[in-house]
Amino acid sequence: MSEERFGSLILRREGSRASIVIDRPSKKNAIDEATWRAFTDAAAAIAADPEVAVVVVRGSGGAFSAGADIGEFVALAEADEMRREAFANAVRNGEEAVASIPQPTIALIDGACVGGGCQIALACDIRIAGSAARFGVTPAKLGIVYPVASTRRLVAAVGPSAAKELLFTGRLIDAERAAAIGLVDRAVQPERLEAEVDELAAAIAANSRYSLAAAKRTVDALGDPEPDLATLEALWRGGFSGEDLIEGARAFLDKRPPRFTWRRAQAPQPAS
Repeated sequence: MSEERFGSLILRREGSRASIVIDRPSKKNAIDEATWRAFTDAAAAIAADPEVAVVVVRGSGGAFSAGADIGEFVALAEADEMRREAFANAVRNGEEAVASIPQPTIALIDGACVGGGCQIALACDIRIAGSAARFGVTPAKLGIVYPVASTRRLVAAVGPSAAKELLFTGRLIDAERAAAIGLVDRAVQPERLEAEVDELAAAIAANSRYSLAAAKRTVDALGDPEPDLATLEALWRGGFSGEDLIEGARAFLDKRPPRFTWRRAQAPQPAS
């Protein structure tokens, strides 16, 4: 295992799996401006590593993230417009960096997942929570507004009515309710949380990197009003001439696990 630190984030690599750990346990992993900026750097490091097949995002010390670091907000409200713009850009860019990681991402959610923590969780592809986790979208309790991209992801996950209830009330909900409305994909007993994520990450990592990257790119693009269908079509067709198809088909016929070799440089490219 290798470990690299980006401010309050720890990036761990172990085989084909990488983990981004929010490491501010004394603050329940509240996300300050420096941490938002660190997400951009950590995500770039993962995207540049062709050996990483799957990414787990989690917090340290028994919490995912209690949200934004409120201690910064008073000074921010009193700052000039340029300073506020810089902060807003850091938040937006950090969240989008997580969403843009080309490998599949899993949020492992234990304890509090509130506000900015929900932003990061929703930016991940899959969310698995321990049954003791608690969720909330709380900008109305602070007199601020949830970011547009974050709200879009929230609506996509839970639907407009449930999104409005979360935003309007700022109430915390438990993991069972979060799973029922689609905020998380499933809630498991706390003692099963690590194993559940390990099993899911291993199942993903065993598959073709080309298929994973193309599938993520396709699903994400189809959420846009005007997706680039020609590029997505080329990704689909490109799989028919890929090295992983040859290996996958041979492994199936030989009744053995496949040993896929395709690795990405920056993004899956259509076959020429």
